[in-house]
Amino acid sequence: MKQPSDSDALALVRYAATSWIQEALKDNLTFANATALASHRTWGGKVYSASTLESWYYQLRHQGFDGLRRQPRKDKGLHKALSPETCQLLLEWRQKHPQLAIKALVHQLIEQGTLQPATFSLPSVYRFLAAQQLDPRSIKCNPPVPPNGRFKEDDWSWMLNVLQGQMPVSQLIVDVNASLPEDAVRALYDCVQNKPLRFRNRALAVLCHKKGIRKSEIEEFLRVGAGYVDYVLPLYQQGGVLRLSSSSHTAPKKYEQDVYRETVFAVLHSPPSSYGINRTTWKEKDIQKVMADKGLPIGVVGISRIIRSAKYSFRKAKKVLTSNDPEYRQKLQEITNILRNLKPNEKFFSVDEFGPFAVKIQGGRSLMPPGEFRTVPQYQKSKGSLILTAALELSENQVTHFYSEKKNTEEMLKLLELLLVKYADQACIYFSWDAASWHASRKLNERVAEINSAEYQATHKSPIVKLAPLPSCAQFLNVIESVFSGMARAIIHNSDYQSVEECKSAIDRYYAERNQHFKDNPRRAGKQIWGMELVSPVFDESNNCKDPRFQNRLR
Repeated sequence: MKQPSDSDALALVRYAATSWIQEALKDNLTFANATALASHRTWGGKVYSASTLESWYYQLRHQGFDGLRRQPRKDKGLHKALSPETCQLLLEWRQKHPQLAIKALVHQLIEQGTLQPATFSLPSVYRFLAAQQLDPRSIKCNPPVPPNGRFKEDDWSWMLNVLQGQMPVSQLIVDVNASLPEDAVRALYDCVQNKPLRFRNRALAVLCHKKGIRKSEIEEFLRVGAGYVDYVLPLYQQGGVLRLSSSSHTAPKKYEQDVYRETVFAVLHSPPSSYGINRTTWKEKDIQKVMADKGLPIGVVGISRIIRSAKYSFRKAKKVLTSNDPEYRQKLQEITNILRNLKPNEKFFSVDEFGPFAVKIQGGRSLMPPGEFRTVPQYQKSKGSLILTAALELSENQVTHFYSEKKNTEEMLKLLELLLVKYADQACIYFSWDAASWHASRKLNERVAEINSAEYQATHKSPIVKLAPLPSCAQFLNVIESVFSGMARAIIHNSDYQSVEECKSAIDRYYAERNQHFKDNPRRAGKQIWGMELVSPVFDESNNCKDPRFQNRLR
C-alpha cells in the first residue's frame, strides 16, 4: 500500500481539524467558539492556534483539499547567497562601524549603490556576521561609563561581568553568600542569563544589592528610574525568584473588580438615550465613554470580558405567535378535554383551506452541484390557481379534501355534507377551525342545529355535529396546517406543472398515498409524519403548525 507523502499527511491532519470545526458549527456554536475549542485539542499530535485553524478552514472552503497541502516556497530556485565580494564589503564596513545596527548598515550600503537589493537576503547577512562574531546580538557591548566617577570601578566591572555571564558561579556565591543562600544565588544568576529583560533586571538588581552596591548605582547601570530597587526587593521577599520572574500582578485587573462589573451592567440596563447617545443599542466604545465619565476608565477589551463572562451575547429578537382571544384558555382547555376523552365512535376534524396559489414555476430548496444555482423567473404567466379545502381526522390521520372556487360558507357546508356521508357510522364528529368569518357564519350554525335536531336524526341517522372553534388569531394551533406544509414542500415547491389538472393529480396522489400509509400503519396524528412535514401534526399550545416560509413562497 502506498504511503501518503508528508504534504498529504499534513493535509489530512488539517482536514480533520476543519471537519471538526464544521461539525461544531452545526451545533449552533459561533465560528470563534468553534475555533477556540479546536485550538485546545491535538491534531496530528500538535496543538494549533485558533488563527491557524481559521486559515485552514478558509483554505478548504475556497481552494478545496489541495489548499490544505503544504505549498512550495515562492522564492524556490532563486539563490540569494552572499557573493565573496559582498562578504568582504560587509566585513570592512562592520569593522569600521561596530556599533551600527546591521539593518541600518545594509540600508546605507544599498543607498550608496554598493549592494543591490535583489542579490542577497538580510537573514544571510545576519548569519554571516554571526559566524564571524561581528553580529551585535552575539556581542555583549559595554554600556558607557557615566562621567564624574559616579561608579566605583570594581562595582562597575562586577555588575558587567554578571550581566554578560563572565562571572564564575563559585565567585558569585562567595561575593553574596553572606546575605543569600547558595541555591538562591544560582537561581538568580540563571534568571539573569536566560530570562527576558525585565526579569533579568530584577534578578541583577537583587544580586547587586546583596553585594552591597548602592541603589543609585544599580539603577543608573540598568538605565531604570529611581526607586526601582525599592520596588524589586519586596517582590523577592514575597516569593523569591519565582515572584521576580512572574508577570502576574497582585492587584485584580479592572474587569475582575466588582465595581467595574456592576457599573457596566448598570449602564447596559439603561437605554443609550438616557446618557445622551443617539442610539437604541449599546456599542462597547459608548460604554467606555460613559464609564470614563463616571470616573471608572476601562478599555473596550475589559468591557468585552465583563460582558462575555456573564454569558451575554447578541441575539435577534424573535416574533412570537400569540392570540388576543379573551377566552383563549377556556377554548384551549375545551379542545384538550375533547381529544383526551375522544371515544372510538367519535371523530375530531381539523379543518382549513390551502391557497389560493398560482400554478407556475415554483422555487424551493434543492440539491445542486458546486457553482450551479437554480433560478426562477420573477415575472411569469400563471397557468391557473387552486384552493384546497380539507379536513384532517386526528384519531386515524386521514385527510379528506376537494377543490374550491372560493373561501366561503358554501364550501364549509359542502365539506360538512361530505364528512357526514363518509363517517355516517360515527356517533359524533367534531369540527375545529380558525376564526375566519365563513367558519362561524349564521348559515353554517343553522345547518349544524338542523343536523342535530331530533327530527333530522330520526330520519337520517347521521352523526351529531359539534363545533370546537380555535381561539381567534391562533392559526398556529390548527393541526392541518402541518399537513399542508408537508404537501407544499413535497408537491408544490420546485414544481413546474403545465396545467391545473396536472397539479391536482399530484396533490390527489399525495393524499391518497398518505391516507393509505396510515391505514396500513394506524397511528394518531403526531405519532408519525407523512412526507416532508416540518412540524409534528399534534395539538399543542406551543406548536406552530403553520410554516411561515410557505406564505411568502407561494403567493
